[in-house]
Amino acid sequence: MTRRSTFTDQSVTYGAIGATLAPDLLRYPPEGYRPAEDSVRLGSGSERFERAAESLMTWGVQRGAGFEVVDVSAGTGAQYPGIVYGGDGAPLAEQPAPHAIQRFGGDGTPYITAGVAATLRRRGRFRSHDIPVLVVYVIDEPGRVGFAYGTTAEGPESGEESFILEHRDDDTVWLTIRSLLRARGGLRRLAAPRQRRKRRELTTRELRALHPAFPS
Repeated sequence: MTRRSTFTDQSVTYGAIGATLAPDLLRYPPEGYRPAEDSVRLGSGSERFERAAESLMTWGVQRGAGFEVVDVSAGTGAQYPGIVYGGDGAPLAEQPAPHAIQRFGGDGTPYITAGVAATLRRRGRFRSHDIPVLVVYVIDEPGRVGFAYGTTAEGPESGEESFILEHRDDDTVWLTIRSLLRARGGLRRLAAPRQRRKRRELTTRELRALHPAFPS
């Protein structure tokens, strides 16, 4: 059964909530935003997928990329199974009700759920830099898990970033990171060489965070 939850009741700093799910994101991004997509193979097999999934859903990418995750507030956790169809192809008269499942990592860290708010904090040489985010959707499907968060306060960048883990039919395990971002000052600012370099460095750290060749 496929389960997906979406949470959009709180304010984020952009309008295209869930746009990182769009198949044509790279070709047709919302005006003023710069899209990106990067993938890395993490290995093969169910064990690799399960270990990576647990890390991903307990902020492993963010921590591995050098952030502290602080001020975490609980989300709704509501999971919606979607429309369920009968053998004749018609929707069932009685659809499954939404339900919530709370899961925990091996160290007791709650899994990320839709509606979780948190602050990503990077400590600099002289001061800390905080990025408040809201988890706008969670994916929990057989062989595919992940989430996306959006920015909730003004900062250097505004938009959405998703982290999706897949156990593919050929038994390989892949992490895909998609983003839709607009820099302070607009698309021109985001396209500036320094901003592109900083974003690329962060994405590289995120892609390595779950890779067994780059232990945290």
